[in-house]
Amino acid sequence: MSEAIRQLSQERGLSEELLQKTIEEMLLAAYRKRYGTDENAIIRFEDDGQVSILSRKKVVEYDDVYNPVDEIDLHEAKELNPDADVGDELLVNVDTKEFSRQSIQLAKQTAHQSIREIQKDSLYSEYKDKVGEIIIGYYQRERNGTIYLDLGKIEGMLFKKYQSSRETFHVNDRIKSLIKEVNKTPSGLQIVLSRTDPDFVRAIFENEVPEVYDKIVEIHKIVREAGYRTKLAVYSNRDDVDPVGACVGLKGIRIQAVIKELEGEKIDILKYDPDPRIFIKNALSPAEVRDVIILNEKSKKALAVVSDSLLSLAIGKQGLNVRLANKLTDWMIDVKTEAQFAEMDIAAESRRAVEDLFGDTDTEELSRISELPGVDSEVAQALLDNDVDYIEDFLNLSQEKLDSMKNITAGQIEILRKLIDESVEIVDEEETAEYEDEAEADGEEETEEVECPECHVTFTLDVTGSSGGTISCPHCGAELELSYEKEEG
Repeated sequence: MSEAIRQLSQERGLSEELLQKTIEEMLLAAYRKRYGTDENAIIRFEDDGQVSILSRKKVVEYDDVYNPVDEIDLHEAKELNPDADVGDELLVNVDTKEFSRQSIQLAKQTAHQSIREIQKDSLYSEYKDKVGEIIIGYYQRERNGTIYLDLGKIEGMLFKKYQSSRETFHVNDRIKSLIKEVNKTPSGLQIVLSRTDPDFVRAIFENEVPEVYDKIVEIHKIVREAGYRTKLAVYSNRDDVDPVGACVGLKGIRIQAVIKELEGEKIDILKYDPDPRIFIKNALSPAEVRDVIILNEKSKKALAVVSDSLLSLAIGKQGLNVRLANKLTDWMIDVKTEAQFAEMDIAAESRRAVEDLFGDTDTEELSRISELPGVDSEVAQALLDNDVDYIEDFLNLSQEKLDSMKNITAGQIEILRKLIDESVEIVDEEETAEYEDEAEADGEEETEEVECPECHVTFTLDVTGSSGGTISCPHCGAELELSYEKEEG
């Protein structure tokens, strides 16, 4: 038995202690099936490799045996041990030939189940620590797009969604992949592999570039559309090490090894910079960017200006290059040519930048939709294409007119309305009219009561705009001279 345990341990990669425990549970299950209990059973592993099952029994008087499972009469006890006496306990060897077929079958099932659980737990512990690492497997079979790889001790699953579109594999092909997930399932351990994850590219660079492995050069971020293009931003922890040059290698030998592993996928390696303007310039490589204007720092919107000949290169096929640059920098980048930039009205954006810098600056009146802080430039342009330039015109549009507009969705319209509510204070016309009436009332004639010193009659006098002079009393005709003292202050 000890030799069988040793051999099983080597084949399955399991510890001998765990297998010994499994054998013990198996024999106890058989004993329990045969005798109904295992409380008095003892499993002993002998030095010669044999395994014994012993039953602990109490010695009782002749003919007083009530339960033969845990009791033995004195006559039988003396045959086993002449010194036995009533009340003693003896360990009696159990003859396994007495076990029924059902007991043996139960023991086998218990052993198989225990070994499977032990193996599952052992493999789970081993592979769980390897998540994020590269592993090499061999193509075994394919089913419904999923490729099953032989990893040695277990199979790995490379699902269709984790396969690059430009890659094709055949039976017995040697395949590198990233351990993405390790899951316990009722059917066994599931090892999920991936060749599309950005961390797959990171792991390859760690294998190919010693500076990356040693953390001299660190990867800030990787973005990828598997099979088409990958962008990664790197920086160096040492001034004398060029991070991009280290990743490319002498005559491009290192980057070529990575490209070969990715079946020819394009890779852009660029230098990370904490200044968003420089970082955005670098992120749009291979296009050369003339200038970067920060439109809105809070919402992270920026404008990149390139020459006419480089516009398509900066945007990329189906917008791939600028889309990856957006993900890499976490900025919304709008790419324009120099001519398009010259036609743009960025005065509103410039004014908002000044207002953010000098918080006490009086806010100017907003009239155009393009002047709204944080407005989507595409939405503003779409409204302009539909002959709607001013905020007031937009607010006066009927729902039918809004629904008939081209290149703008109902969701974009709702967002614009919320933006106007947050950014623009709309003055009610009735309140304006009331204010104007009050102003006019303030400008009406001013009057003052005057008493004639001759006849002592009081009368009302219009003093609007008056600075003094002579008047006549309307009652007695006496001439009165008026003068006003200038108020101080």
